[in-house]
Amino acid sequence: MVGDLLLERPLTVAVTGPTGTFGFGLMPLLEADDRIRRVIGIARRPFDPVEHGWTKMEYRRGDVRDAAALDAALDGADVVVHLAFLITGNASSDTIRSINVDGTLNTFDAAARTATVQRFVYASSVAAYGFHRDNPARISEDWPTRPARRLFYAREKAEIEQLLAEASARHPDVGLYVLRPPIVLGPHAVGAKRVVPAPLDRIGAALGRAALRLPLPLPVPVPDLPLQLIHERDVGQAFLQCIVGAGPPGAYNIAGSGVVTPLDAAREIGLMPVRVPYALVRTAARAVAAIPLPLPQVGWVEVAAQPAVVDTAKAERELGWTPRYSALDSLRATLASVRGPINSGFSRS
Repeated sequence: MVGDLLLERPLTVAVTGPTGTFGFGLMPLLEADDRIRRVIGIARRPFDPVEHGWTKMEYRRGDVRDAAALDAALDGADVVVHLAFLITGNASSDTIRSINVDGTLNTFDAAARTATVQRFVYASSVAAYGFHRDNPARISEDWPTRPARRLFYAREKAEIEQLLAEASARHPDVGLYVLRPPIVLGPHAVGAKRVVPAPLDRIGAALGRAALRLPLPLPVPVPDLPLQLIHERDVGQAFLQCIVGAGPPGAYNIAGSGVVTPLDAAREIGLMPVRVPYALVRTAARAVAAIPLPLPQVGWVEVAAQPAVVDTAKAERELGWTPRYSALDSLRATLASVRGPINSGFSRS
């Protein structure tokens, strides 16, 4: 086990997709940890680790769909952390699936073929539980993961977890760790900033300019929808615990403390939110999600139909992990990284 290796020598950690949100949360921790000797960064597009201050990392060009490239890149690794996953972009659904599903299994199989690899750590999501009506109010890891009805991201996360479990049963010598975070935010929240805050910033700026002309703050209808968030650094710490900690293999929910709602986001932007009852939002979301529209973006509406709120007690107990940032802290960190102090453009003189 990795714990035994730590008594003999520092570790070599291979990370796929290291320049995404998860990577920026994890890499500073690997850089600062004396138990990590070397990091192998695997990505399709070239990058210079030194530009990010990552002096332990060696770049290896590799595609997770290429088994030979993975075999070469993972040579000598003790732990493999698989972060590569495609959410947005112009790629076809077949390409997205080949990277997400096939690429994950290729990476695990390559890790299993590498004699030195002791642990495989996978970045899953709370979306793997699906957005089902019978989900409990707070989901623990003993609740089954089930494919969502529409959202491809959630369907693929659930499918990958099942396939990884089957592959792990064939290779019990490789400890499989699966982390299930909610929406990951922070200064480097690449996907989140592309999908959510940038449009909100444009809308918020327009509404803010209009609000400045009014004697009172501009009221905006906002759904009262519970959301868990997590800061990128807390995700990185959870990955580190899976890499070097004594916790057993398995699936772990992780999330920042507390929950937020879109009402909190509206207030942070500088607007006056008018609460739309959650029951009404849920009914509308279920109706829209049931419409067989070909647009993949419609699938995200399913999240509002039954948000997945998880219990993190297992990670805190068995991994020794505790979040440093609340959900609101994470929201504020992301908004600040997009615009600077988010309310500065909305102050009244």
